[in-house]
Amino acid sequence: MHGTMMEFRANGGMAAGYLSLPPSGHGPGLLVLQEWWGLVDHIKELADRFAAAGFVVLAPDLYRGEKATTPDDAQRLLMSLDMPQTASALRGAAEYLRGLEAVQPSKVGAVGFCMGGQLALYSATAHPDVIDAVVDFYGIFNPKVPVDLSALRAPVQAHFGEHDTSIPRERADALMAEVAAMGVRAESYFYDAGHAFFNDTRAVVYHPEAAALAWTRTLAFLKQSLA
Repeated sequence: MHGTMMEFRANGGMAAGYLSLPPSGHGPGLLVLQEWWGLVDHIKELADRFAAAGFVVLAPDLYRGEKATTPDDAQRLLMSLDMPQTASALRGAAEYLRGLEAVQPSKVGAVGFCMGGQLALYSATAHPDVIDAVVDFYGIFNPKVPVDLSALRAPVQAHFGEHDTSIPRERADALMAEVAAMGVRAESYFYDAGHAFFNDTRAVVYHPEAAALAWTRTLAFLKQSLA
């Protein structure tokens, strides 16, 4: 790991996260939001990867130290997520990045995976003044995440697997149609892959070709949107 664990202000106190800086020492800000497993090494490695590509990256620990190793544990942590606290943590993380001299220009994007994909889009609706771009990897809203898309101002890019049984194509298309109806730039891509195809630590779902193409598209979108 090239980054470090740190703390930022949120919920009237302090929250933890993983901060990773680009080789140049400066760049636009980027929140990397966890899958339902928590702030595991895979997410930290992704933060480092985005930092190496030129972003000042913060991956907030939304489970406050807890991690899951089984789907049942992950489901429990997801369902116990306190949304007001999560919303505050997302805002606190974005404001922390905006306050860093290293964040140039003073813009912050959010990219998330599965649960984090939902939260990336949610963050741009809950805090449109501090989130300037969103990349959602296979995240669809559930009733636990209160979303008002009418508040959306940031451009959105989304990546889905054609064979993702948890997110039928019609649901993904419907979500992105709602996003586009807000008048923002909305891009959606579908890959010959299943759910979590970007996670290279899970051989059973990882799709190298789809992941490589999605990575290229994500970097191009973020660099343009956060310029």
